[in-house]
Amino acid sequence: MATSTASRANLKNYVLVTLAYWGFTITDGALRMLVLLYFNNIGYTPLQIAFLFLFYEIFGVVTNFLGGWIGSQLGLKVTLYSGIGLQVFALVMLSLLNPNWAQWIAVLYVMVAQAFSGIAKDLTKMSSKSAIRLVVPQDAQSSLFKWVAVLTGSKNALKGVGFFVGSALLASVGFVNSLLIMAGGLFLLMFSGLMLPKGMGKIKAKVKFTQLFSKSREINILSAARFFLFGSRDVWFVVGLPVFLRSVLNWSFYEVGGFLACWVIGYGVIQFLAPTLIQRFGSNHPPQAKTIQFWTFTLTLVPAAIALALQLGAPPNTVIVVGLIIFGIVFAFNSAVHSYLVLAFTDDDKVALNVGFYYMANSGGRLIGTVLSGLVYQLFGLVGCLWTSMFFVLAAGLVSLKLPDPQPTKAIAWKGGDGD
Repeated sequence: MATSTASRANLKNYVLVTLAYWGFTITDGALRMLVLLYFNNIGYTPLQIAFLFLFYEIFGVVTNFLGGWIGSQLGLKVTLYSGIGLQVFALVMLSLLNPNWAQWIAVLYVMVAQAFSGIAKDLTKMSSKSAIRLVVPQDAQSSLFKWVAVLTGSKNALKGVGFFVGSALLASVGFVNSLLIMAGGLFLLMFSGLMLPKGMGKIKAKVKFTQLFSKSREINILSAARFFLFGSRDVWFVVGLPVFLRSVLNWSFYEVGGFLACWVIGYGVIQFLAPTLIQRFGSNHPPQAKTIQFWTFTLTLVPAAIALALQLGAPPNTVIVVGLIIFGIVFAFNSAVHSYLVLAFTDDDKVALNVGFYYMANSGGRLIGTVLSGLVYQLFGLVGCLWTSMFFVLAAGLVSLKLPDPQPTKAIAWKGGDGD
């Protein structure tokens, strides 16, 4: 009876954490599309648009570094709903933007608002992914890869929905009304936090600040690979690709937002199915070092092939659509295995600290990718962004060669899920 009660409580907590993350994710994707399309439409250059996201990524790095420590001291419930509250504040702040301000004031104002959004995003992500390690019962740890993939895959699918929501709202109700609608929805979602237990993820021992720098070799290697992996995606996806679709191929708001939404949704579906697919077409064993090495080096070929096709004069619409589908599939397997391995290398009492450190590297990669996306696109176009992406993936693959397999006494057993 006690086990049954505990299982129901864990399921309830999992659902609450997942719903909070889902709600936040829709607004995060919508906000990115709103800012990108709105400022591109009023004449900002790709580099200026990239700078609008600069503080978003910088403060994401800082938040992931400190967020794990804060979560371990105050509990993941506090960090999760603090993140959602900060996103509400950022949305309201952006809605107060005055189009009559001088451009440099407007840019600075948006950067500050995006800083709050960046803090919000990474507090929410770190808290949600750490919480999954705690709410999955100890007798169900064999399914951890499945549950991680459920959260991650569904999150990315809903981020794609957010892309479409943002572009649709911008076209239908305008920039300010879109922001206020999303802020209101998130504010109502915050009340679900009253049902989560206090102190979730909080550890009794005080963690010294210097311990934030002391990570295992496995976490350090995986974090370095994650840095280059996500830099490789964002260096062409964040600014270069949407601006190329809108300005060069003359796609409409709906077409840009709808296409990117479908891509991210499909990417999320592949992450969702990753455990089943890896089991069916691979081995029955949990992901190992060679698993991530295979998928990373495979990914290296994709941006290079897209760049070559564009340089050889192939129809750009076809090349972009087909190339993005292949890139999304291979990248999704990389991300799903990464998300499992960071938890497989982590003890329960260090989960918030290690996941925070790992996603700090993720944010660092996104930061450099975002800045380079605007800069390289302005100098060398989308082809330049794609070649830069290829070199980033290659770096991630070379780093992953140093990654050991999870130790049998520490690793979490895995079986492919019947649905992730």
